Amino acid sequence: MNVLYTAEATVEGDARNGQGHTNDGRLDVDLSVPKGLGGDDGPGTNPEQLFAVGYAACFHGALKKVAKEAGASTEGSKIDSLVSIGKDDTGLGLAVELRVTIPGLSQEETARLLEAAHQVCPYSRATRGNIEVTLTAVAG
Repeated sequence: MNVLYTAEATVEGDARNGQGHTNDGRLDVDLSVPKGLGGDDGPGTNPEQLFAVGYAACFHGALKKVAKEAGASTEGSKIDSLVSIGKDDTGLGLAVELRVTIPGLSQEETARLLEAAHQVCPYSRATRGNIEVTLTAVAG
C-alpha cells in the first residue's frame, strides 16, 4: 500500500473511561461508558460514536465520488450512521446501519449509488465480512 496519510491517536486512563487525543491536537476527548454497557453514561464520547462519525464521513466521500461519476448531484445529502454493539455467539460484535438521504433522487437511484459507494469506501472494504452493514436509502 502506498500510504497517503496516517492518523495517530493515543488513549490513556481506564480504557472506555479514559481520554483520547490525536498527536496533532485536533481531537481531544473524554471517554465514558454508556449505560447499555454497564457504565455511568458520563459526559464523554465512546468508541461506537467515534466509529459512527468516521464511517459516515468516509462513506459520504465515496458516495460523492460515485455520484459525480454517474452524473448525479449529492447536494444536501446526509448520512445518519448507527453503530450498535451487542453480544453474539463469539462475544461482543458490531453492526452498522447507514441511512442515506439525497434530495432530488428517488429511493431506487439512491440505493444504486449506495451499493456503488459501498464497493469503494475504505471503511466498507475494511469491515466487509467482519460486521453486518445495512445500507438504507431514504427518498430525498
